Amino acid sequence: MWNTKLTIEYDGTDYVGWQIQPNGRSIQGELEGALGQILQQSVQIVGAGRTDAGVHARGQVANFKTSQDVEPRGLVKSLNGVLPEDIVVLSAGNVEESFHARYSAKARVYRYELALQPTALRRNYSWYVGGFALDMDLLNCCAALIVGEKDFRSFCKANSGAEDFRCSVLTAGWKREGSLLVFEIMADRFLYGMVRALVGTMVEIGRGYRPLEDFGRILDARDRREAGMAPPAKGLFLERVIY
Repeated sequence: MWNTKLTIEYDGTDYVGWQIQPNGRSIQGELEGALGQILQQSVQIVGAGRTDAGVHARGQVANFKTSQDVEPRGLVKSLNGVLPEDIVVLSAGNVEESFHARYSAKARVYRYELALQPTALRRNYSWYVGGFALDMDLLNCCAALIVGEKDFRSFCKANSGAEDFRCSVLTAGWKREGSLLVFEIMADRFLYGMVRALVGTMVEIGRGYRPLEDFGRILDARDRREAGMAPPAKGLFLERVIY
């Protein structure tokens, strides 16, 4: 069997997420359909991150196995000729049979973008928070509190089905990029809804709706009801996967 690794960029606006679901189009479904058409056989593809509905990716990684000897450069060209315009395969390469896009990953990097002024061009790719002053020092104080191995049950959707809520956050921080305010986080794993719940809670503290001391209390509570609201999925990007 040949094992092929893909790096993929996509606009998640019109999709139910990465994973195939009965209620709409998925990134996985589009890729498997395109691969089946090109290779003339059924193919199952595995993604490094199961992004939710509306979430985008600049560097999603996936792999699939096939009995055919796949030429990577030709495959990229063929896939991009078949796939819809909101999914692009950036690169492909043959990897050892043991490589698994999800389980071989050492860390993933997610980025959440907030727009500080009204935007037409980025309306599907950011959360507009204009009109509210956000304290960068408070935001980065919150980010510093999540670095390390911690229990993130308070920032996980209640119906996630997770049994292990511990994640090791390697880096986390906020920065200003022109008219955008950006949160970036790298961790060994992420829980369902974790990044958005973190962002929503931090923004409430950055706006002064909650005191900074609340953040540590929320983290220790291990109760999703204690944390803030989840902001829109459209501001979230899977930036890259590290192996």
